[in-house]
Amino acid sequence: MSATTTPMLRRLAAEEATGALLCDTGTLYLHGGRVVHAESPAAPGVDVLLTACGRLTPDDWRRAVDRAGAARRVGPFLVETGQLTLGEAELIHLAAIYDAAYFVLDPADGPTRFRRGAAHWFGTVRPVDAGSLERETRRRRDLLDALWPVPQTDTAPVVRRTLPQAPPVTRRQRAVLDLADGVRTPAAIARLLGRPAFHTLVDVRRLTAAGHLDTPRGPYPTAPPPFPAWAGAVAGDPDTALLRRLRDALETRL
Repeated sequence: MSATTTPMLRRLAAEEATGALLCDTGTLYLHGGRVVHAESPAAPGVDVLLTACGRLTPDDWRRAVDRAGAARRVGPFLVETGQLTLGEAELIHLAAIYDAAYFVLDPADGPTRFRRGAAHWFGTVRPVDAGSLERETRRRRDLLDALWPVPQTDTAPVVRRTLPQAPPVTRRQRAVLDLADGVRTPAAIARLLGRPAFHTLVDVRRLTAAGHLDTPRGPYPTAPPPFPAWAGAVAGDPDTALLRRLRDALETRL
């Protein structure tokens, strides 16, 4: 975790602060010390996740922002008007928060500052405990490193390789391969597919480890470490169970 962002987040959580924690890689919004929204240029926003899966049309989204954005209540408005169920709103919003937080809490981020009183126009749907957010971000980073221990893969343009005997890929991975043109980064591919960036990073690292993808940023290790047993285990705490349900629900729609 970052040497600056994480201690500040912990301190703000302890103070039950309200406002925006800003750094080079994105922003965390807090209310009463809990994270109520997160955004990063590297992660698709709630709008992309909702419209890409067809749950809302772009026009539906724009109307909601026009009507409730100034009051900072777009999320609650979508639920109150019946356009989303509360469960749907929570799942999509949590996906966006955890996705963006992975980049906001990047160990290599730059200066951090806090803007007290700032609030995001989406509003509060499902607050997240700061400690849970840190733990999940750490878990995701460890999982990616276990798949392919080269973090540069997350930000470099990726290009598809032609293999004489290519290992099989899933339908989701095929969609990533089809967009790997040597110019697009994983973040750009995630946005085009309307998928959470972390899901795309998992696919990219697996495809790179299998030899399907390459990137101009090398050199790479000849083989990744074995996939650890703990990575697929379901922990018993409610935060992990919620995240598993979130992932399963999103994958049925994306």
